Amino acid sequence: MNNTKLSYSFLLILHAVIALAVFAIPLLSKLYALFIPIAGFFIIYRTKNANNEVLYIAAYLVGVEVFLRMTGGNFNNEFVKVNVVFFMLLGMIYSNFSTNAFIYWFFLILLIPGILITSTVFNPAIDIKKSLVFNLSGPVCLAISSIYMFKRRILFSDLQNVVVAMGLPIVSTTVYLFLFNPSVRDIVTGTQSNFETSGGFGPNQVSTALGLGMFVFFTQLVLFSKSKMAIVINSFLLLFITYRGIVTFSRGGIITAVVMIVCLLFLLYKFSNTRGKSKFVLVFILTGLMAVGVWTYSSFQTKGLIEKRYANQDARGREKKDRLGGREQIMNEETTLFLENPLLGVGAGMGKQIRKERFGDDAASHNEITRMFSEHGLFGIFGLLVLFITPFIVYVNNRQHLYFLSFFVFWLLTINHAAMRTAAPAFVYAMSLLLVQVKIPEKAEDSVD
Repeated sequence: MNNTKLSYSFLLILHAVIALAVFAIPLLSKLYALFIPIAGFFIIYRTKNANNEVLYIAAYLVGVEVFLRMTGGNFNNEFVKVNVVFFMLLGMIYSNFSTNAFIYWFFLILLIPGILITSTVFNPAIDIKKSLVFNLSGPVCLAISSIYMFKRRILFSDLQNVVVAMGLPIVSTTVYLFLFNPSVRDIVTGTQSNFETSGGFGPNQVSTALGLGMFVFFTQLVLFSKSKMAIVINSFLLLFITYRGIVTFSRGGIITAVVMIVCLLFLLYKFSNTRGKSKFVLVFILTGLMAVGVWTYSSFQTKGLIEKRYANQDARGREKKDRLGGREQIMNEETTLFLENPLLGVGAGMGKQIRKERFGDDAASHNEITRMFSEHGLFGIFGLLVLFITPFIVYVNNRQHLYFLSFFVFWLLTINHAAMRTAAPAFVYAMSLLLVQVKIPEKAEDSVD
């Protein structure tokens, strides 16, 4: 037990040091980005993926993506998604996959008509290859991850280790944000998303990553803190990450984290016995007190502007006409394109260019649902139905998966405000398909249904 505690504390300190080192010497970020997949490959090669090591490597990559992006370590925007796909395929080679996962192969097939339409377009102003990769890397990452994880048996304790692997680099992200901008009070002047408090990077993606970190360390605090020291460490991390997430002034990631935590508490309460339910009253109270405390501190540090942000007001307290930061307009335009091209859509990756020509709007889509409608038409609707329905069918016989609802809503809410810019929604969605067990399976071959 003491060794476990030491290793957990050591890993947290190590990731704080990584943030400090990268802040001092930015070049280290690229070396870090190279080291992770290389080390991961050698780990998988040595272990033959005997204990689902690919999940740990992929989860770590998902957690580190925003940190690499904000520090210049990302070689391109698809770097992490491509690596996640690679490790998932490597895992399939070593550990096979469920034949019932054909539904996600079918999802990939549904993307083909949209690709074919785009391939017929001749427009020198458009980089077709780049546009296809940008828009399809997320869905492909989701499908390949889902095929690997579909009904793959895993112990709940091992699942938590995968979740922590995702959370450790988020500690680096948070420490880096603090080093980049230690005094929030001095720079917040308005209620728009704040790049300064987001490490000079996109607040939407930073907020998404920190929201995921909030969930990771909430689970560590509530379910895996067996000592006073563990409670103190995990409480501090939860509050620290939550505070830095709130002051990005990007609401999506924080609201998503809150919903994830509520879903977890709901399932924990529902499946607890009478004695367990009485204990959860204390958990609810403590969670509420922590939330009030961190919100009050955030309000003080932002001089009350954070409250106006969540009330959809400007710095003077006036109601903003647009509640979603310009996203409604893009969604309406994409809906119009779908209604005009309901069968096949306008083509994968073509939505942005056509909206620019038709409506003068040069912004990329933030909503994966309306993007799928507009670019893939009816095939996109079928694809989304596959993604919506399949996890719940799996969950019927998977009630020990306490994180199921939380993982699913993370994907659902994230693709509505940040599309699939990062690998996080794709990978976390796939984790909802794991068959979580408390007991070890009797036969080793039972690892995949």
